[in-house]
Amino acid sequence: MAAIGFDNLKYLTMQSEQIKKRIAQFGGKLYLEFGGKLFDDYHASRVLPGFEPDSKVRMLQQLRDDVEIVIAINAADIEKNKVRGDLGITYDDDVLRLIDSFRSLGLYVGSVVLTRYSGQSAADAFFKRLNTLGIRCYRHYPIAGYPSDVPHIVSDEGLGRNDYIETSHSLVVVTAPGPGSGKMATCLSQLYHDYKRGVRAGYAKFETFPIWNLPLKHPVNLAYEAATADLDDVNMIDPFHLEAYGKTAVNYNRDVETFPVLNAMFKKIQGESPYKSPTDMGVNMAGNCIVDDTVCCDASRQEILRRYYTACVDRLQGDCDAPVRKLELVMQQADVTPEICPAVSAALLKAETSGGPAGAMVLPDGSVVTGKTSDTLGAASALLLNALKAVGGIDDHFELISAQVLEPICKLKTRYLGHRNPRLHTDEVLMALTISALTNPLAELAQQQLPKLRGCSAHFTVVISDVDEKLLRSLGLNVSCEPKYETKKLYHK
Repeated sequence: MAAIGFDNLKYLTMQSEQIKKRIAQFGGKLYLEFGGKLFDDYHASRVLPGFEPDSKVRMLQQLRDDVEIVIAINAADIEKNKVRGDLGITYDDDVLRLIDSFRSLGLYVGSVVLTRYSGQSAADAFFKRLNTLGIRCYRHYPIAGYPSDVPHIVSDEGLGRNDYIETSHSLVVVTAPGPGSGKMATCLSQLYHDYKRGVRAGYAKFETFPIWNLPLKHPVNLAYEAATADLDDVNMIDPFHLEAYGKTAVNYNRDVETFPVLNAMFKKIQGESPYKSPTDMGVNMAGNCIVDDTVCCDASRQEILRRYYTACVDRLQGDCDAPVRKLELVMQQADVTPEICPAVSAALLKAETSGGPAGAMVLPDGSVVTGKTSDTLGAASALLLNALKAVGGIDDHFELISAQVLEPICKLKTRYLGHRNPRLHTDEVLMALTISALTNPLAELAQQQLPKLRGCSAHFTVVISDVDEKLLRSLGLNVSCEPKYETKKLYHK
């Protein structure tokens, strides 16, 4: 079993209790800006082993009677057909996906708000689509001078122009399909309108990282810097918290930079600010639920290394803005080198001895298995089969997929489907393994081991295909590649 560094049950309890306290602090109405991913926070689950990717939404389920969800989407993102890189779908489609996901869990989605709306035709079409689907939709408008011109922002010509979102629950969670969607501005707009209506309400922020009560250069917080290297986020000591309480707390540059303006808005809207620092605004309890700091530090260093390899591959593939240099600095701060991942050295050695692309994987018990390229299998496919054998206790000499199954598939690819490379990708190998399982008990046993690979780290000596990378990630593997191609061709799709 993989080592556990985080107590997820404790987290669910503490987090829900903390949010209840914050609701009570503001007299029974709280707008909670929800940062990060709700359903699939795999970054948190990688750097805090034991954290479940759906922990946040499970926590909301504990509060379901009090929760109403508002989804914010930037109208400009709709117009640009902005796509979520991890899912490959547009932001407006992701809004519909999120609504379905929330509803399937018994959570109430009250409405959708189009932020920074200025008459975009695609946003108008989406607005009509939502209304047709029976989903309440509102518009918020660009505000001149936002966020610095506080007198104008907090006026009838500023926040006052926005539609007032009708809500009926004590906890209003404002979430979004991605960054830059206007979650905070939505919360501020609601506070302004509520105050004018005599409704007492408050604002708080829920983001897992950086973890405010861990040291600034703790590997978990440095892993957050690695994850947001392309956004130029920088962790820093919260100077307002230090001045107010004489205690150090970690926040990140954007929140620290905007706090004076945000604080002035609170005072303008409500007469006083409930917070003395940006850290005060947060409700995150994750730092209190780490039960093995060493495990979390080790996992975070592995995450930093993976982020570095990913950025190097991105640069190889033409992304001139890939934050390789910044990640190198983070690696130095966290004392990270390729040697910390046993799969890296094992893969490189296998490639050297076999004379071709290779891969290696660290299994749950800490052992390392390798795979090499052959006439019928790519390195990723060979590694996957070898890992299933090792985890299932199947002797390496036994055949999981017979040549009688493999060879016809290879012929089909080259003779009829127009492929030049006959080698099977991982998805094709799993299909062949499924077919073999009908007559081969060992193939059936190997197939049953797939869930055990979740969380394992795999490294390859060349950039693997998109098909292989997506399938391995869907199995829950943490994948990295050396920044080089198998061939010197210019086109590698």
